[in-house]
Amino acid sequence: MTTASGGALLAQMLHQEGVEKVFGIIDGTYFGFYSELHRLGIEIVTPRHESCAAHMAGAYARLTGKLGVCMASNGPGVANILPGLVVEQAEGNRVLVITSARRPGIMYPDRGGAYQCFNQVGVIGQIGKWSHSASAFERVPELAHKALRACWEGRPGVVHLDIPENFMNGKQKNVPALIPPSRYRNQASLPPDPEQVRQAADWLTSATAPMIHAGSGVIHAGAFEALARVAGILQAPVTTSWAARGVLPETVSLAIPMPHVNVNHKVRNEADTVLVLGSRIGETDWWGKPPYWRSPSEQKTIQVDIDASILGLNKPVDLAIQADAGRFLAALATELEQRQQTGLEQRKQRVADYQQLMTKERSGWNKALADSSEPIHPAHIATVCDELFPDDSVLVADGGNAAIWAMFYHKVRTPNRILSTFKFGMLGAGMAQAVGAAVALPDTPVCCIIGDGAFGFHPQEVETAVRNKARVIWIVLCDKQWGMVKMSQQFMLRPLKTMLFKKLDEHETIKADLGEIQFDQLARSMGAFGARVSSVEQLREAIGLALENGGCGVIHVDVDPVKHMWAPGLVHFKKMHEEPQG
Repeated sequence: MTTASGGALLAQMLHQEGVEKVFGIIDGTYFGFYSELHRLGIEIVTPRHESCAAHMAGAYARLTGKLGVCMASNGPGVANILPGLVVEQAEGNRVLVITSARRPGIMYPDRGGAYQCFNQVGVIGQIGKWSHSASAFERVPELAHKALRACWEGRPGVVHLDIPENFMNGKQKNVPALIPPSRYRNQASLPPDPEQVRQAADWLTSATAPMIHAGSGVIHAGAFEALARVAGILQAPVTTSWAARGVLPETVSLAIPMPHVNVNHKVRNEADTVLVLGSRIGETDWWGKPPYWRSPSEQKTIQVDIDASILGLNKPVDLAIQADAGRFLAALATELEQRQQTGLEQRKQRVADYQQLMTKERSGWNKALADSSEPIHPAHIATVCDELFPDDSVLVADGGNAAIWAMFYHKVRTPNRILSTFKFGMLGAGMAQAVGAAVALPDTPVCCIIGDGAFGFHPQEVETAVRNKARVIWIVLCDKQWGMVKMSQQFMLRPLKTMLFKKLDEHETIKADLGEIQFDQLARSMGAFGARVSSVEQLREAIGLALENGGCGVIHVDVDPVKHMWAPGLVHFKKMHEEPQG
């Protein structure tokens, strides 16, 4: 029995859980918490905005498989972190947010006129998967156990623990000794039923054209090698959700990268048996419906998910398996290796045909790389980045058209090295995701391809990178317009002129243009490397210098605003928002 503050108890519990980083802005309302973190050697990474703390924690969790922890102080701090929590819940990242609150006597409910007081638990409860407040000091350990249990149960997402500042900072005598994590939560991942594994193996081996569709559950399970093993045994092509792109390196013939939308449709329509792993098969997967997928009556579907409520949710299933994707894939691989495979040559030919289609499609995209005019054609950006950054660098894509150009011209070479907000499309999150990625993987430079509009949401995080020695290089595509919005406006306002001339005059669109920010100078003002380029050779030289510099940097890239606006694949993005028929 010892004397300790509630915040110190919480910090000690996180230490027992193996937490090494906590993201957040320091504040007196939880001094008892972060001072103990500091004493225990848990690094506090402090951004310039609380929303960015959530994005950093989410990126860190996704890349490491560990728990991402962020914090925010009562009132305005919590209000600031809310946008980040919305995104991290949508993206399905394992984030624990710790907040301070005013004393219980004046809130829950608000006494009326209390300073910096609102229903923090209620608001975050509408966002995350679990949100509760400690009503007494004695309940801090109990609720912390419940919060940590919720972090590791089911689909990852946002879990919130709210502790009033008088419990957070106030000390109490005779505090009970801590118990280890193994005594308050399950630490083993959920195994599959062996009979269901055998049934899945029967269907997959007897299929003429099996395929695998992988979602974020494969990432959270860290099941990259097991996925490659199963796909290789079956010679089954692998499609992914947008968020799971890169679970299989795109140098592997079985990978069907997300930008090849038409080939994805073809694979999903030709498959007679589908293994769905850790994916909700949501809107960006066309809900699993025709004409983008084969009719359920003609296609056997095996779905594996840690969350039972997801099974059969959007696409009817023939075999629903509640299990950790990694545990299932390991068991399936062992089962498959004991069986005689037939029809492999036919399957290999099918995969080769898909590769031929993608090669042809890629050659069409690559025609843009012959354009050496200035300002630079945006197709060159990701291409040059792929040449110069290490294979295991994280790519962060942020912005409307900037993210699309990055996705179409980037090739994933190492699993789990791509970040964006695929499920929410939040502009500006990449600024902090890139810093979180650099904290998670400090030995490898991070490449963030971002639009000038998106960069403008959180430019101050360049200073955060400088202060924390984060190796991030932001490549800012500058067209001085809200490009994706402007394209939509043009087609709605003057479609014929848009098709003929590719653009309208400035006065013919509505508030879609922006003024100039000299991002290279902004970077230098915060102590980072800064350069401005408008040609491919200048870009290549600037990236080389930034990598050689070893710290963080910002490269202002002037891109052709008209060419940038006409990003590839926009027709698919539009069709995705229409309800499929069938």
